[in-house]
Amino acid sequence: MVTAPFHVYDTTLRDGAQQEGMNLSVADKLAIAPLLDELGVGFIEGGWPGAIPKDTEFFRRAAKELELRNAVLAAFGSTRKAGTRAWDDPQVRALLDSEAPVVTLVSKSDVRHVERALRTTPDEGLAMIRDTVEFLVREGRRVVVDAEHFFDGYRFDAAFTTEAVRVAFEAGAEVVALCDTNGGMLPAWVSDTVGALRDTLGLVHGRDARDGDPLLGMHAHNDSGCAVANTLAAVDAGCAHVQGTVNGYGERTGNVDLVTVVANLALKSGIDTLAGDGLAEASRIAHAVAEITNISPYGRQPYVGASAFAHKAGLHASAIKIDPDLYQHIDPTAVGNDMRMLVSDMAGRASIELKGRELGFDLAGQGELLTRVTTRVKDAEARGYTFDAADASFELILREELTGERPHYFRIESWRTIVETTGDARNADRHDAEAVAEATVKLHAGGERIVVTGEGNGPVNALDQALRHALTRVYPAIEKFDLIDFKVRILDAEHGTDATTRVLVETSDGERSWSTVGVGPNIIEAAWEALIDAHVYGLVHAGVEAL
Repeated sequence: MVTAPFHVYDTTLRDGAQQEGMNLSVADKLAIAPLLDELGVGFIEGGWPGAIPKDTEFFRRAAKELELRNAVLAAFGSTRKAGTRAWDDPQVRALLDSEAPVVTLVSKSDVRHVERALRTTPDEGLAMIRDTVEFLVREGRRVVVDAEHFFDGYRFDAAFTTEAVRVAFEAGAEVVALCDTNGGMLPAWVSDTVGALRDTLGLVHGRDARDGDPLLGMHAHNDSGCAVANTLAAVDAGCAHVQGTVNGYGERTGNVDLVTVVANLALKSGIDTLAGDGLAEASRIAHAVAEITNISPYGRQPYVGASAFAHKAGLHASAIKIDPDLYQHIDPTAVGNDMRMLVSDMAGRASIELKGRELGFDLAGQGELLTRVTTRVKDAEARGYTFDAADASFELILREELTGERPHYFRIESWRTIVETTGDARNADRHDAEAVAEATVKLHAGGERIVVTGEGNGPVNALDQALRHALTRVYPAIEKFDLIDFKVRILDAEHGTDATTRVLVETSDGERSWSTVGVGPNIIEAAWEALIDAHVYGLVHAGVEAL
C-alpha cells in the first residue's frame, strides 16, 4: 500500500466546463463543488478569476458559502505577460484576490509556443515562469504549474521543456503537472518521458516521495483514446499528482475521467487516492454531477455507468448464478454501483431467474414458469420489443405469468388523437403555422365511464395528458407521474412509412423512475402501449390495489 503523498486534482469546474454544449452557472459550480469534496478529491479547480467574470464571482461566493472537508480550492491562471512584472500583472493579481489557497499556473513548456504564441524569447519564457511562481509563493500561496504541451514540446526540444520544469520547481512550485494538451500521446511514450525527466532532474519516484518533496503530475486529454492509460502510465513512472474531470468532461474528446483513474488506482494498484469513503459513493456522485451539468450519463462509462455491470448473454447468466465474480472484474458495490441482468432474446432461464431476483421475485425451482417467460420474451423481441432498457414492462410480463393475469386498474374503451395546424402552412414563411395536438381517451375505472380530452405539443404528449387526467380522479397517485424521457426507434426503415416503430418511455413519480416499451406500426400506437405500461407499473409500486 502506498503511503507517500498523492494528489487527486479535479478540474471539472474549469477544464471540464469547456465541453461543447456545457454552460455552468455560478450556482451550478457551487452545487458541484460539495459533490467533488464528498468524492474525496484533494483539490477543486474553480475557474479562472480575473479572466472570466463568472469565475471571479464563484470564488467570491465560495469563500463565504462553501465548507469543504477534504478539498482545497485552486484558482487557475497564467504566468505574467512577457515584458511585465508579476506584481503588476492584473491577471496575476486577480489570482491573489480570489483568496484561493492554491494557484495553478499554466505555462508554456513547448519552445514553439513560446516563440510563436507568446512571441518572445525562450529566456523570457522561462523568466515568466520563475517570476510568477516566486511572487505567488512569497504571497503565501501553494503553487501548481501546468506545463502546457509538455509531451509534444519534449519530443520536439527536450532541453527547453526540461528546463521549464526545473525553473518551476526551483521557484517554489509544489507540483508540475505534465500536460498532454493535444491528447495524442500513447502510454509507452508517457512512461518513457516521465522516467527520463525524473532521472534528469533527480526527482524521487512518486511512490518514494515524502511530504515537501516536489511532485510531478499528469494532465491527460483523451484525443487518442488513451487518457486513462496514459495517466496510469505516468503514475507508474513516478507521478504522484493526477488531474482530470468527473465523467471525462472537457473540450474535444474530453479530459481523462478522474473517477475511472482513481478507481483503477485504488482497486487495481492499491493506491488510496481519495479521502474517506468517497469511492463507494462514486456512482451516485458521478450521476449527480451529470444531472447538474444537464448531460445524460454515459451508460457504458467504466465503473459507474448503468451498464458497467450489466449482463445480457445467457451464458454469462448461467455462470453468474453460480458465482457473480466469474464475469465481473470488481465487486460493483466498491464504486456504489450494482450488477444488473438484462432481459433480451439472448436470455436463458438463468438470466430470467436472476433478473426476477433483482426485481424482488424468487423464481428458483420454477422451471416451467421460467420457460414460459423466456419464450415470451424471445417471441416479443422477435417482433421488435426490447426489455434490456425497459425493466418495468418486463416486470409486468413476469407478474402476469406468476398470477395468470396482468395487474388490472382500468379498461380502455377507445382513444384517438388529432393534430390541427392553424395558419397558412403553404406560405414560404411558415413561422405563422402552429400545430396543436388533441387526444380523447374513453375508459372505465372506479365503476364509471370516463371521457377526457387533453392537449399537448404533440400527439403523444396529448395522449399522456388525457390518460393521466382520466385516471387521476380515480387514482390520485398518478398526479405525481411525469413523463421525463421519450425515445423512438424505426426498426425496419427499408419499409419506409410501413416500418415498425419502437418507443421507450421513462416515467418518474418524483422519487424513482421506470422505463416501459411499446411497439406498433406507427409512433402513436407504440407510444400508447408504453404509456399504458408506465401507468400500470406506477400504480403497482404506489401500493394501489388492483381490481
